[in-house]
Amino acid sequence: MVQNHTSDLSTRVYRVDKFIVPQPAFEEFVNKVKLTHEVLRKQPGFLQDFLLEQTGGPGEFNFVTIVEWESQEFVEQARTAVMALHKSINFNPAELVDRLGIKGDIANYKQIRY
Repeated sequence: MVQNHTSDLSTRVYRVDKFIVPQPAFEEFVNKVKLTHEVLRKQPGFLQDFLLEQTGGPGEFNFVTIVEWESQEFVEQARTAVMALHKSINFNPAELVDRLGIKGDIANYKQIRY
């Protein structure tokens, strides 16, 4: 979902989270991602998001989430909203990762012009 935006491309932030999710954990993992992204989509500065599942290739990560933000300031605001959601539903992401044997690589990226 792309919203109207006027920010300079150089200020955009891309949150890219890569996960190794064991098969038995797929459903619970995807449900929690969907819930979190529902909140993210309502936040100021949100531009678009993706939940990608690997369908081929030798990569070790079988799920990737990407969220595009207008700027870092909106990422910080969204983090607060997600933490409030998690608290309201008594959800601890670290516990989920440990319990289901999920491994993640989580980072923010910026676009490079070439």
